[in-house]
Amino acid sequence: RSTIPEHAYKLIDGLPKDTHPMTQLSIGLLALQPGSEFGQAYRAGTVNKADYWKPTLEDSLTLLGQIPLLTARIFRNIWFDGKHIPSDPTLDWAGNYAQMMGVDDSEGFKEVTRLYLMLHADHEGGNVSAHTTHLVGSALSDPYYSYAAGVCGLAGPLHGLANQECLRWLKETKKNLGGKEPTVEMLTQYAKDTLAQGKVIPGFGHGVLRKTDPRYTIQRDFAAENFPDDPLFKLANVCFQAIPPVLQATGKVKNPWPNVDALSGTCMQYYGLNQE
Repeated sequence: RSTIPEHAYKLIDGLPKDTHPMTQLSIGLLALQPGSEFGQAYRAGTVNKADYWKPTLEDSLTLLGQIPLLTARIFRNIWFDGKHIPSDPTLDWAGNYAQMMGVDDSEGFKEVTRLYLMLHADHEGGNVSAHTTHLVGSALSDPYYSYAAGVCGLAGPLHGLANQECLRWLKETKKNLGGKEPTVEMLTQYAKDTLAQGKVIPGFGHGVLRKTDPRYTIQRDFAAENFPDDPLFKLANVCFQAIPPVLQATGKVKNPWPNVDALSGTCMQYYGLNQE
């Protein structure tokens, strides 16, 4: 099911390296579309309306098998000169993906990848990419078209790039502290100064939740167990204590608590996944 046709690999391999990874992913998904079971059955008139879900499910499951190979291919083309690591079907889905990326051979990186993918799979219909996927699918576009459209929404800096923006903000904050050990008092003032300059503090707030994102808490527990002394994690921990009261005091923020993006980039960069 995870097999990717050679023509799709050739198309991806032929793209310029400076083509954005999300652009490449959407192109790759559309290159796989001719294999859609739903598309083929619908055009042939061989599927009853009551059974549309069956080939749609098959396409979705096939995509789950193909996407790790496709994204790992794109990643290795851009940052590792096209030197690819073959898929290992004896590994689990996320562990195999981590291995194909080739950033870190440790079990720790496989485990944080499992955690990352599981937590980010927890999306309903309200965010941009999930909503877009549902919307396009409502026109009876097959899952390949729908996923490609969702990926284009995910590429937006206010959605899929949010964790990267959070990681950049933490790095910049650490730099601005000039090597000083962060404290709650220090970060409280830093947060006030940031807001006074009309800037946004990324990683805090949520469209639905009105408390700390449980996905953040799970990542925080993972980091505390596996790399408690990592400088960026220590900084993020102080931010967790200092920033929500500052945001609350403005009277404009419904949810001042950290979301899933506040720590996900920090967890991945610890194991060497720091490419931007």
